Amino acid sequence: MKLISKKKRLGASEKTRNIINSDSKFAIVEGYKSARTSLVFSLVAENNPCVAVTSWSKGEGKSTATVNLAISFAKMGKRVLLIDTDLRRPNVHNLLKLKNSVGLSEVIGQFADFEDVVNRAVVPCLDVLTAGAVPPNPSELIGSNAFAAFMNLAKNQYDYVILDTPPVGVVTDALLLKDHIAGYVLIVREKVTTHGDIEKAVQSFKLADTKVLGFLKVGCSLQDRKKYKGRNYGYYKYY
Repeated sequence: MKLISKKKRLGASEKTRNIINSDSKFAIVEGYKSARTSLVFSLVAENNPCVAVTSWSKGEGKSTATVNLAISFAKMGKRVLLIDTDLRRPNVHNLLKLKNSVGLSEVIGQFADFEDVVNRAVVPCLDVLTAGAVPPNPSELIGSNAFAAFMNLAKNQYDYVILDTPPVGVVTDALLLKDHIAGYVLIVREKVTTHGDIEKAVQSFKLADTKVLGFLKVGCSLQDRKKYKGRNYGYYKYY
């Protein structure tokens, strides 16, 4: 991966355009299927249906990749819940153009019931809980007993639970989830994420005594697609 001094970030319109659907390119859909297959084996091995997706920095396409992974899981016909746990900079609501913006912060704060605010069947088999209103104490909410109880409820109701989290290099909120999940998937964006970013992220996971289940590479160029036999997205297992 080439080290660069300037990082190109994704705009909101580009993120929305990159959500997979029936018109998406075959290579992109197959790339996510490959990532899904690897993750399914990892989750079975850990005996935990929950995975968190993060990145080192903001603007690397993390939320878009998380949504696409959730859609790919739902295409197996399994019950999937996507939760936006980025309570500081929520993205899932806008990416999926959801009408109901009440979500996780209200549920954990006991201002709303999960059953009343979850967005049902956004695509077949996929329910989505948005982040909700930005609270004054995101870290405290994620680390609370109320959140732990909610996660247990979610795991009992769904086959897979996928969490969109804040970038691990920006805030430590993502690492507070470690006791609830099988591990993390780190989004690596071509020509944006550097080797140094990856090393720092892996070191953060090690210090938190948690697992990296894999790396999901996004944003490959035409040259990279040829190199990787036409796949825009690649999954790399970390050992």
